[in-house]
Amino acid sequence: MTDRTAHSADAAGAPTRTVLLRGGEVHSPADPFATAMVVERGHIAWVGSEGAADAFAPGVDEVVDLGGALVTPAFTDAHVHTTSAGLALTGLDLSAAPSLSAALDLVRAHAAGRPGDRVLLGHGWDASRWPERRAPRRAELDEAAGGRPLYLSRIDVHSAVVTTALLDLVPGVGADGDEPLTRDAHHAVRAAALAAVTPAQRAEAQRAALDRAASLGIGSVHECGGPAISSAEDFTALLALAAERPGPRVFGYWADRDLGQAAALGAVGAAGDLFVDGALGSHTACLHAPYADAAHTGTGYLDAGDVAGHVAACTEAGLQAGFHAIGDAALTAVVEGVRAAAEKVGLARVRAARHRVEHAEMMTPATIAAFAELGLTASVQPAFDAAWGGEDGMYADRLGAERARTLNPYAAMLKAGVPLAFGSDAPVTPLDPWGTVRAAAFHRTPEHRISVRAAFTAHTRGGWRALGRDDAGVLVPGAPADYAVWETAELVVQAPDDRVARWSTDPRSGTPGLPDLSPGAALPVCLSTVVGGREVFVRPQG
Repeated sequence: MTDRTAHSADAAGAPTRTVLLRGGEVHSPADPFATAMVVERGHIAWVGSEGAADAFAPGVDEVVDLGGALVTPAFTDAHVHTTSAGLALTGLDLSAAPSLSAALDLVRAHAAGRPGDRVLLGHGWDASRWPERRAPRRAELDEAAGGRPLYLSRIDVHSAVVTTALLDLVPGVGADGDEPLTRDAHHAVRAAALAAVTPAQRAEAQRAALDRAASLGIGSVHECGGPAISSAEDFTALLALAAERPGPRVFGYWADRDLGQAAALGAVGAAGDLFVDGALGSHTACLHAPYADAAHTGTGYLDAGDVAGHVAACTEAGLQAGFHAIGDAALTAVVEGVRAAAEKVGLARVRAARHRVEHAEMMTPATIAAFAELGLTASVQPAFDAAWGGEDGMYADRLGAERARTLNPYAAMLKAGVPLAFGSDAPVTPLDPWGTVRAAAFHRTPEHRISVRAAFTAHTRGGWRALGRDDAGVLVPGAPADYAVWETAELVVQAPDDRVARWSTDPRSGTPGLPDLSPGAALPVCLSTVVGGREVFVRPQG
């Protein structure tokens, strides 16, 4: 690729130059065989063939030779915890620890390398993957941390283990035994730990997360904040940072039933992780029948009446409502509550508001039909299935193999007309958009698989539609110029019977090609990411 200079911008940051990209593959429904594109003042002005591009060349300010690269819409990650994701990148990440003893060694090394931190922070442990099959005990953590305050969140962020020194800093929170903290105790210690993060640490983490997103072709993220997750200061600092520097767009959701607070903070919705229940890994997802490995049905935080009141209030106020719901009982409460709100304020108004549900894992035919009826967007994370699905995965441990096979039924959801928006829930699973598309297309349960094209759409246009925007996430004239340029192998079009036919130039397909994402194939490499016509990432040469 040659002549790839950054787009200039005016004083307000809006691009002022007209740019012609040519000599590649442009993924656009406007022209399935497009090889060129014109960007003008932050929007797509034209897509078409290489020959037709000659007519534009004399009038543009810059020509980018794609050198055969693929241009696609930038990805949207519809569920991110930006500061926590950044802290995992800049701090202690236990997600790759192969054992409990290895995790404790990482804690020791981290404590030695961060002598000035008021509280040590770490994330990502998953005892279900360790040979010891148990969480760290408090005495072990006290020794590894050298007696300092330490907070280690489980991979699902719905429970944590902590040191005695951190418990001493949180009045009223006691802990008997060595079980991970959940519910109110967990929320209290998490708040105390995050409050110890300095503004400089927070800004460093936020920049690291947004830079990583840009380097992966992600042009926008949906930040899921809230009083039980982060803080108002963290939320507003992130929005301010994103507004003042080149990088992915950040759309903030604030998980609070106080609509005035959500609006005052600049949130696009009182939604996101407004918890109806917890998570399967921590035994806090709310189920109709008990867990296979625990004699209870999990934890419910909101009931159908709570859901109905919030949805009705948000609909009346012109705000999106949304909830975190994973277990089948929690999802039943959501649909019963949204249906009750629709009876109060009108089904058409509820559907028009595009309220959303995060995770939506234990869907049943009844809740799938209700989502479609009520116009609920399912903001889902296919990497969860890749990480915890399968006959020997955590889902099967928690639910038994039969129930585990029903989780994340994307094909049935799409067939019923449920809108899907894909995300990572970073730091729960990493920012990895092509890996996410692959996880949905090659779901561990074959009947839940969807096409690569449908998965790609859910991770691009789906995120914009979840915001109420139908004019973005696709490379057509008039759309925002949010796109990524990729080095990739031959493009393919997935046939209806799931065969992969190499039809990248076959006029019978009438569909833009996408990279081969079959297991074992190399994922595309991002060469550059552009947001609003402005380059926010360029891969270093060599």
